[in-house]
Amino acid sequence: MKNLKHSPLPVFFFFILHLLLSIPLSTSQLCLSDCGMQPLRYPFGSGPGCGDQRFQQYVTCKQQKLTLTTHTGTYPITDIDYSSQIIYLSDPSMSTCDCSQPSKGFGLDWNAPFSFLDDNVFALLDCSLDSSSIYRPNADGGYNSSAVRLCDAKGQAICSFLNSCRAISMLNLPISTCCVYAPVDLGPSYEMDLQKLKCSSYSGIYSFNGQEADPENWKYGIALKYKFNVYNNYPDSCSACERSSGVCGYDSTYNNYLCVCPNGMNTSSDCFFGALWSKSWRAPTWHKGVWLAYSLVCALVMAML
Repeated sequence: MKNLKHSPLPVFFFFILHLLLSIPLSTSQLCLSDCGMQPLRYPFGSGPGCGDQRFQQYVTCKQQKLTLTTHTGTYPITDIDYSSQIIYLSDPSMSTCDCSQPSKGFGLDWNAPFSFLDDNVFALLDCSLDSSSIYRPNADGGYNSSAVRLCDAKGQAICSFLNSCRAISMLNLPISTCCVYAPVDLGPSYEMDLQKLKCSSYSGIYSFNGQEADPENWKYGIALKYKFNVYNNYPDSCSACERSSGVCGYDSTYNNYLCVCPNGMNTSSDCFFGALWSKSWRAPTWHKGVWLAYSLVCALVMAML
């Protein structure tokens, strides 16, 4: 044992492990609880591995801006009502009382975990066909005279109010070129293709704000509903994670649930245990393993001395 005390082996072990532990390492996964001014909660996340995997490809946070992307474009998310499970979008190409401009329309991907809120109202503007001739699309994307009409006769009042807006009135369009309908008439594809409908623009209104006759105060945009899962149950494990200041996420390799803690520690439960770790040190899993190895080597060397 005397020779071991003078052996360079223990010193070598200590040197290597100390070198490994002194290397500055970034966290294996860090999920934020907000994106700009917008709080982020399940099922949405700030990046890959955060939130629910089904939503990650549609709702993203880039440069502190939260957006929803579909095959028709990328749209800023202006608000999220977590209690009602509704997200609100703005479409930069949409016509409002302040601005009238051409648009290609809006559509949802068929497999996206969203649906239109029933309160949405869409007004097609500058349509080349008479409003009574605009029909719901067929399954193949075409239109025929036997299809159900999209236009709501009661919606002509909305067209009249929109035509009173300065930006739209300057177009000098007959009111018959405006067609108002609800999302339920978009069909199963949730597609509003203005080129096929032969209309140049549209307005989306998700709330009249209690002022139906004043389009200046309407809330323009698109409201979408979302569901957590088939049964629309909020995961209990996620609730526990968020109560412990964690962010719900997933392992992108094995698709397992993860609770991502503020200190960078990933757990399968919550962050109360993770709070014991230093918040100033965000350690990846393998780095923690080095600490364990370090402790074992120390114990072994002490036993041998």
